[in-house]
Amino acid sequence: MNEYSGRILLVEDNPNDLELTLHAFEKHPHPIKIIEARDGKEALDFFFDSSTGNVHQENLDLRFVLLDLKLPKIDGLEVLRRIKENPLTMKIPVIILTSSQEKCDLEKAYLYRANSYLVKPMNYLDFQKSLGILLDYWLIVNT
Repeated sequence: MNEYSGRILLVEDNPNDLELTLHAFEKHPHPIKIIEARDGKEALDFFFDSSTGNVHQENLDLRFVLLDLKLPKIDGLEVLRRIKENPLTMKIPVIILTSSQEKCDLEKAYLYRANSYLVKPMNYLDFQKSLGILLDYWLIVNT
């Protein structure tokens, strides 16, 4: 890889959560290229051509997708399902980062083959620490 440790697709519609996440990523010692999507449609358009359904091959080199569940246009569970059902995108790790502690969301996320499910901590310092651990694991520890 170039100067970055990897590319991450961050799918988040809440401007405050987006800003907090980007700030936490900036503090990580391994540089990361962040691609942002503000809703479920943007996330799916990143992977799939909306007119043909073909996969954008140039966008398959992600280290992981960090996906919120409660998104406008297309919800996060549907985004997850579509990523994981396609043979070309299914191997990309998808980490759910959400405020939802609903058991049905957790169960559906794992049913649709999420690689991890994290509930956003309410405290900024805990949020930053959690994201640091997440980045350490998915960029350094995990192969």
